[in-house]
Amino acid sequence: MKTSNVPESVKRVVHIGSRSVGWMTAGARMLPSFLICGGQRCGTTSLYRALAAHPAILKAVLHKGVHYFDTSYHRGGAWYRGHFPLRRTAARVERELGVPPQTFESSPYYLYHPHAGARMARDLPGIKVIVLVRDPVERAYSQHAHEVARGFETVSDFAQALDLEPARLRGQRERLLADEHAYSFSHQHHGYRSRGEYAVYLRRMAEHVGRERMLVVESERFFTDPKPVYDSVLAFLGLPHLSYPEFEQHNARPRSAPMPARLRAELVAHYAPHDTALAEWLGRTPSWRA
Repeated sequence: MKTSNVPESVKRVVHIGSRSVGWMTAGARMLPSFLICGGQRCGTTSLYRALAAHPAILKAVLHKGVHYFDTSYHRGGAWYRGHFPLRRTAARVERELGVPPQTFESSPYYLYHPHAGARMARDLPGIKVIVLVRDPVERAYSQHAHEVARGFETVSDFAQALDLEPARLRGQRERLLADEHAYSFSHQHHGYRSRGEYAVYLRRMAEHVGRERMLVVESERFFTDPKPVYDSVLAFLGLPHLSYPEFEQHNARPRSAPMPARLRAELVAHYAPHDTALAEWLGRTPSWRA
């Protein structure tokens, strides 16, 4: 049965049961060797599913994104480990393939949460991080549509939401830094303009996990020519190329109307210095600036 046909109430019971079993068997489970940490609305689901199709990559159980290092850290390490495959499953895969399997999850908010990088480095020494980036203008527009559709944004006009962003986010990062148990709804859901300032967040993440353990991928290149991008990800992870998965685009949410030209021009100008800084990470000018 397709999960889309399963009632939400049944899904919740299954997920709760899975988490309970996972918690009880946490000591026998794997921990991830890499994470997809953003950016939001940059194709993370599509890359997640492509990588999950690799025989030597075991995905998290039931949940693409666990959100442990951002909003669920208080649940503890056993809760987190309970989301991943059993080590005996990994041993079976290794016998079959001759390659030690890896497991992972994808939580885009990790890139933006001020505590996530330090928590990841402390709890998962040697963790590798994959970050997807996308034309920040399109990314912001897509995020707003996504938040409106999910009911997390009540302001349906994109320009108005951008105008509200500074007030909504004022002091929120500082509040989160000051109290590791604090939560900010606006910080998680309303950072439209700010989240496209990729180099700022990449630099903060690198301070904790190390730049050499980070791979930055342009989603435009992944969607237009996925095979070489997929190959580069496998090389970064130290995994063999066995075959190509079926590459698909997931969670695309088209807008009903184009962005006003004046607003687009303002955003393009805003992101110019940030895109220049991003070029140092990519080793080339971002494709949307070329």
